[in-house]
Amino acid sequence: MRAAFIGLGDMGASMVARLVAQGVETSVYDLAPAAIDACVAKGAKAAASPAAAAAGCEAIGVCVPEDDHVRGVLRGPNGVLAGAQRGAVIAVHSTILPSTAQELAREAADAGLGLLDACVTGGAARAVQGKLVFLVGGEASHVERIKPYLEACSERVVHAGAIGSGAKLKLCINLITYLQWVASFEAMTLAKAAGLPQQVLEDAGRGNGQITELMIQYMALHKAPEAARKSEGMQKFLRAQLFNAEKDLAWTLKLARECGVALPGTALASQIMARIYTIEDPGKR
Repeated sequence: MRAAFIGLGDMGASMVARLVAQGVETSVYDLAPAAIDACVAKGAKAAASPAAAAAGCEAIGVCVPEDDHVRGVLRGPNGVLAGAQRGAVIAVHSTILPSTAQELAREAADAGLGLLDACVTGGAARAVQGKLVFLVGGEASHVERIKPYLEACSERVVHAGAIGSGAKLKLCINLITYLQWVASFEAMTLAKAAGLPQQVLEDAGRGNGQITELMIQYMALHKAPEAARKSEGMQKFLRAQLFNAEKDLAWTLKLARECGVALPGTALASQIMARIYTIEDPGKR
């Protein structure tokens, strides 16, 4: 199988590294030349545009920040839809609205292509190890067609249902994560104010199962020295995470409105994410 991959951030680059290591011939494109060069150094092939990357490939991965970026990668004379061969399947790994996945699947079908919302969970480290979990929406035949591509990067593929179902499931899964972090942050805040060490809180919570491994990973941020958390490099990294969190929670609330349900905890979480990520910006806190 030949694959293309567009969007070489931490997650995308890690997935490309895994694909190449598994012997999948992979063409790559990104707006940042340095990101392309880093993937080429690991064995990928550089392409001049999304269309050029997609040419001749059976599987085309897209991992860019948000819905409009995905549209930009797919559309236009240099987009994936213009360059991909008929029968190829596009796997959108970005966390997007279900309606966006449905919209783009219709456009892909008009071009003779398949499209899946193949959201990922697990993080960049697990991507390199091939231990991601794919949350996939779309036609079963499309999932089967690019099964070698999906299996090269993951330890499990969850086919959630029709197109858009992968995005719906990813928003639900991400919500669990963000609410765990809100709980961790407020428990740490209270423990500190009450004179309890953070480690005591962690030991107690892990001992009875209330504090999960994800929560421990988040709480490690608050063990870092204050100067390190406030450093320019760390703040830049945290702002990137904040962008994703605020976007994901906004999409979660939009989906909730469409489904006719109220999520007051989610609404509150969306307003305090800058605090959760320790962003040094009074306007965001």
